[in-house]
Amino acid sequence: MFEISKRGLISGLKTTWTLGKVIFPITLIVTILKYTPILDWVIGMISPIMGLFGLSGDAAIPLVIGNFLNLYAAIGAILTLDLTVKEVFILAVMLSFSHNLLIESTVAIKVGIKLWVILLVRIGLAVFSAILINLFWNGGGELAQYGFVQMSDEKAVGWFAILIEGIQKASFGILQLAMIIIPLMIMIQFMKELGWLTAFSKWMSPFTKVLGMKENTSTTLAAGLLIGLAYGAGVMIQAAQEDDVSKKDLTLAFIFLVSCHAVIEDTLIFIPLGIPILPLLLIRVVTAVVLTMLVAYIWKRAEQNIRKEATYEN
Repeated sequence: MFEISKRGLISGLKTTWTLGKVIFPITLIVTILKYTPILDWVIGMISPIMGLFGLSGDAAIPLVIGNFLNLYAAIGAILTLDLTVKEVFILAVMLSFSHNLLIESTVAIKVGIKLWVILLVRIGLAVFSAILINLFWNGGGELAQYGFVQMSDEKAVGWFAILIEGIQKASFGILQLAMIIIPLMIMIQFMKELGWLTAFSKWMSPFTKVLGMKENTSTTLAAGLLIGLAYGAGVMIQAAQEDDVSKKDLTLAFIFLVSCHAVIEDTLIFIPLGIPILPLLLIRVVTAVVLTMLVAYIWKRAEQNIRKEATYEN
């Protein structure tokens, strides 16, 4: 038990260090940019587009960073901005569907999924969900409170004070993420070494059937759900090859996973932003289930029509 915990702790520290090297400089840079004309110019260019999603121009920064880098970098950018609870929640939903596009899309391609399918699903869900939330939620107008990071109306004066503000925000952001990541990595280590991941895959078999997939897709689905597309890439690729998962089932699994993967980690990391995480989780899960079942149904009907046409021709 101690050795497993030790390995999990080491893995958690390494992950925190890796992510910290991204979130620290980005948080620092964005904080400094707030005091320059550059950020105002970028915000002015993108503001009209952000308005469609119920977001201010500032929100474009974490949205772009999150899609090209990852959720941790996006959160680092959010920590530097004065956003309402509604804006942060919309960003959280959008980024949950669409983040880390470069790495996670590459993983999908390696497994054999078409790039356009992944991008269409992820970006489409992000845009569609933001528009719906903006239309139907009238609350959340108060400023979001970022956990340890206290909001302040005072502006730093002088480059040294600005630098100190950036370092403080970056450090607090990493500290909060470490408090979530390290226990999570220890738990994942236990799941791997005690065989719980395999057991979870078997338990998920009935669920995969409901989604229109065969039982041999459960390991791929479980790896993506628990660990994520990026971290679970090796497990997912190996499972897909060893279990001889069909192209159809792989596509359905990835449609589900791009909507809802790493459900524990990707939900918990939003806690420091002071938004309700249960609705965030429910939106991801319900969307993933409904979308996957819909695509499976359409795919099945298409296959039936093809078989009928072939029968008539013969």
